[in-house]
Amino acid sequence: MSGKPIGKATHYFDKIGVVVLELTAALRVGDTVHFLGHSTDFKQTVESLQVEHQAVKKAGPKQEVAMKVSQPVHPHTSVFKITGEE
Repeated sequence: MSGKPIGKATHYFDKIGVVVLELTAALRVGDTVHFLGHSTDFKQTVESLQVEHQAVKKAGPKQEVAMKVSQPVHPHTSVFKITGEE
């Protein structure tokens, strides 16, 4: 099991290593997430989040959030929360 589904990737900016996520559940700095898709499979702790270019500590359902990632993430990749608060 990959954890609780919390959204999907919509864009990836390779020059800056940032993915945009469309959330269906809350996500906070400090949570651990699992990116799982056709050619993507890695886990990472959320170190920073941005909503409309402003740093935030958490984001909720129906928000688009940007997150720095350690590996490329393709659009439509599913995102699961492994650890963190509900």
